[in-house]
Amino acid sequence: MGGDALHEAFRAVARADFLRPRDQSNAGVDAPIAIGEGQTNSQPRTVFAMLELLDVQHGQRVLDVGSGSGWTTAMLAHLVGPTGIVIGTELVPDLVAFGAANIAKYDFPWAAIRQAEPGTLGAPDDGPFDRILVSAEARSLPEPLVEQLAVGGTMVIPVGARMTRVEKDGPEREALTVTTHGLYSFVPLRWE
Repeated sequence: MGGDALHEAFRAVARADFLRPRDQSNAGVDAPIAIGEGQTNSQPRTVFAMLELLDVQHGQRVLDVGSGSGWTTAMLAHLVGPTGIVIGTELVPDLVAFGAANIAKYDFPWAAIRQAEPGTLGAPDDGPFDRILVSAEARSLPEPLVEQLAVGGTMVIPVGARMTRVEKDGPEREALTVTTHGLYSFVPLRWE
């Protein structure tokens, strides 16, 4: 899916709808904005770059790890359309409620945010996924997410401050194509 579809997703899913009321006037600022619990709504330029690398297509199954405010989950839902599925996972209970309430402002019944289970990364019972987006920085490539990625699938994840694109070309661990795409700063990925 090209840049036109991404620009349309950004127009269709207003960032202000995913911010706290006191921060909504800053929605147009190209910077991360705090959403509470030490988390942020990511900088739009960063989100655009991640979604461009992810290359989401209509009808795909997508996992959004660290869904936070729900903004990326909603944009992913817009991109996959009603024939797709988007599952967002979030570890912080207050953010699960915040993100779910924000997504409810849109007619995306094929998208949901779930409470992440401590010790479980992603949504292994619902995989495999065609696309996985991770909005938190891992120290190394998380094996549980590689396992949840479908053959032919793509994952975008910050690893050690480098935006990393992982393509799964076959069922073996060696069948991964891993490329890096610049330096970024994210909150740490936690699942335990």
